[in-house]
Amino acid sequence: MKIMLHNQSARSRWHGVSQIIRFNWRFYLASAVVLAVGSPAVAVLVAEPWLKCAAWFCLAVIAFWTVMSLAASHWVYDRSIITKWMWIGRYFPQAPQRWANIHAGLDESSAALKELFPGTRGEILDIFDPVEMTEASIAEARRHAGNQLTTTTADLRHLPLADGQYDALFLIFAAHEIRQTETRRQFFAELKRALRPGGQIMIVEHLRDWKNFIAYGPGCFHFQSRATWHRAALQSGLRIEREFSITPFVRIFLLRKPSH
Repeated sequence: MKIMLHNQSARSRWHGVSQIIRFNWRFYLASAVVLAVGSPAVAVLVAEPWLKCAAWFCLAVIAFWTVMSLAASHWVYDRSIITKWMWIGRYFPQAPQRWANIHAGLDESSAALKELFPGTRGEILDIFDPVEMTEASIAEARRHAGNQLTTTTADLRHLPLADGQYDALFLIFAAHEIRQTETRRQFFAELKRALRPGGQIMIVEHLRDWKNFIAYGPGCFHFQSRATWHRAALQSGLRIEREFSITPFVRIFLLRKPSH
């Protein structure tokens, strides 16, 4: 039997990339202005050959990363299986009876998780910290978020989750917003505390790597490296059971709390 998730059918073909533009409109507006003003200025006003070449190169880089970031985002969020969510069920052949989905203000997966795991107990936590999460894009995402599900505002250092009661915890494009190493350590310790022995964590993230650099330019430094997630798991006593990619730009980590 094929399951059609409600939020999958509700998404338009350009939903993901339109969100990227909406949340990062300052960057795209600045790029458009620079290209619109800079191109004729270089063509008309710059006479020195080496300076003209340098200026054209800079404009070409700006144009490349503007277009490439939109193309990559469309691939990831509109064309790939990621936001169809069905793929998550493959890695939980036994539905987690108690789980939590943790986000930082933009939550597009909780409704899908509830449909994927019917009859289970799911909770939704919003760990947004205005002191630590200060980028304009996250403020825009929160302003436009339209989550209708019951969500609990949570301190990411002291999660309101019972000790050892959760079969699964989900962090979907959320964990990278925790910028400070010590805060991340405290957060992962909380995740481990909440998991039952043998429980799993699914982390879905872009990485700070060469593939995301090609796609997003300096914007890739907003993400964390693969080593960061390995270190966070190791320091908290969690085991990375599996990792894989969906598209060249998104990495999924499946962590497990040891049974003993």
